[in-house]
Amino acid sequence: MPHTLGLIGSGMIGSSIARLAISAGLEVVLSNSRGPETLADLVADLGGGARAATPAAAARAADLVVAAIPLTAHQQLPTEALAGKTVIDTANYYPERDGHLPELDTGALTSSALLQRYLADAHVVKAFNNITPHQLRSLARPVDAPDRSGLPIAADNAEARAEAIRLLDVLGYDAVDIGTLAVSWRSEPNTPVYIQPYLGDIPAMDVEAFLRWTGRTPGIAVPATRVAELIESAVRRPAGEARLPSAD
Repeated sequence: MPHTLGLIGSGMIGSSIARLAISAGLEVVLSNSRGPETLADLVADLGGGARAATPAAAARAADLVVAAIPLTAHQQLPTEALAGKTVIDTANYYPERDGHLPELDTGALTSSALLQRYLADAHVVKAFNNITPHQLRSLARPVDAPDRSGLPIAADNAEARAEAIRLLDVLGYDAVDIGTLAVSWRSEPNTPVYIQPYLGDIPAMDVEAFLRWTGRTPGIAVPATRVAELIESAVRRPAGEARLPSAD
């Protein structure tokens, strides 16, 4: 189990993971692109187990790193500081937000495989990308809880995969191993396991209204067996097709 979790990106998903980590007794080092001083309020809210740093310092201090940043910001990651580290990638590809990336549009790469190519000396794991921030916190449960949910993970490196599985367990989830980064599209937007199973029927609304609505919605437990079924039923579709609102 990691003792120190580094967060690069402290938005909605990053801060939700940080809160779960603090509750689980981990040390958390937060960072963002704007500087440690902008995280003072969040650090104070999280309490004594949290501190702020630059992304490179957070990466160096951490046993395991979560990159909770938009896909198109991946080239800002500190490659040298992340060398040898397990990096959990929470990003999704949204062409309407990110612009069209031919390798992703054609399916030549998944978004996490693209990140792995950039972070050649790190070990990327896809996780936390298919659930909304509030539900990530509200659905976390202790080991053996009857209503514990599962979350999918994908990785190329066996040791990194094992690290991610242990982290999910500590944070309150059963990990569902879906395979390598090449098949991580099975948990991406426009697939059966993306967002909706943890929310139920989603009213038509814009993204801002959707985020407000999810903040009032406790969420629905999705056991690991059901997550595995949804993953298996996924069919790859063009990246530009209609999808549910963003989880990150």
